[in-house]
Amino acid sequence: MGVQIYIISFFITSLIFFLLYIPTQLTAFNNTTRFKPPKSFLIPKSSNLSYPVTFAYLISASKGDNLKLKRTLLALYHPGNYYLIHLDSEASEAEQLEIVDFVSEHPVFDQVGNVWIVGKPNLVTYRGPTMLATTLHAMSMLLRSADWNWFINLSASDYPLVTQDDLIHAFSDLPKDLNFIQHSSRLGWKMNKRGKPIIIDPGLHSSNKSDIWWVIKQRNLPTAFKLYTGSAWTILSRSFAEYCIVGWDNLPRTLLLYYTNFVSSPEGYFQTVICNSRDYKNTTINHDLHYISWDTPPKQHPRSLGVKDYRKMVLSNRPFARKFKQRNHVLDKIDADLLKRRHGKFTYGGWCSKRDDMNDVCEGLQSEKFGILRPGTGGRRLKTLLKKLVYADNIKKRQCK
Repeated sequence: MGVQIYIISFFITSLIFFLLYIPTQLTAFNNTTRFKPPKSFLIPKSSNLSYPVTFAYLISASKGDNLKLKRTLLALYHPGNYYLIHLDSEASEAEQLEIVDFVSEHPVFDQVGNVWIVGKPNLVTYRGPTMLATTLHAMSMLLRSADWNWFINLSASDYPLVTQDDLIHAFSDLPKDLNFIQHSSRLGWKMNKRGKPIIIDPGLHSSNKSDIWWVIKQRNLPTAFKLYTGSAWTILSRSFAEYCIVGWDNLPRTLLLYYTNFVSSPEGYFQTVICNSRDYKNTTINHDLHYISWDTPPKQHPRSLGVKDYRKMVLSNRPFARKFKQRNHVLDKIDADLLKRRHGKFTYGGWCSKRDDMNDVCEGLQSEKFGILRPGTGGRRLKTLLKKLVYADNIKKRQCK
């Protein structure tokens, strides 16, 4: 009888251990997409070609964003990266299906199989924690679906200022544990406007979109951890992403519960987690790598960029900018001058199977060109910025202070 109890106990313990500690990479997340590509792109074993670093993108969009979403995806696309699209539930079924058709019927996306769509979209409330929940959801899906080095969250209103070959080349020499998170412990006006109020996001329990609810009673600032604030746009290492999703201590979950009732939680959650973590606080680079032109104080809303901002965007050496309206002549200038991209085509890169020597057009993919990089002036500009940020003499003084 004792032996049977021992065997049963051992079996149950082993099962629990397996379920808790099985590596996320081994789990196939089949419902990541609303479609299943009929074939996967296979690199010939004889080529031994690969890219030095890989990025996983979350591209978020909402109702009326389809044209911007398609353009941003084509501008960002690279066969060595991974792309997860989230079109929130406010978008109509017709808009959802339009994006599914666009991705599933595109010959390159079909061939490579690295573009996915969240099959059950979330309801996202402005200034509520549902946006943060969507980001964590995407990180979890991408961790289980692919092997990558950095996670980048963008919206359909973002646009690249460098090619993906430039980005891969510039990041290839960096330590892979770095996290680009703009952060500050000086809350200023946000202490009373963000830290003390309590809100409820109806998107957590209602299928109808509405604004956040404000609770009359306020709360004291926390003493168990220190609050940080910053940009909602980040570039996170795979290691830190895993810590946030399957963390080995309770800090990420404790802070997630706290930020559920916090105004604009995406602007504070990752900053507060990483700066209160003993393991990760020294991996922060205090920059979001975005060019953003803010409104007049209190600088809560980025203004729409135009042609007059083009020179400043280029001189900033940053790889991304926001925000852009749907039809904007500056996007055409970025395509022509920085990305070597024509309408409806991909951004120029070494992976292109067809190249018009007059126009540098990316149209398709051939396996023998997988792994080839052709960085340009954008890569040199970005390397200059990264060298300044990462290897500055006073870098430690700017980490989580």
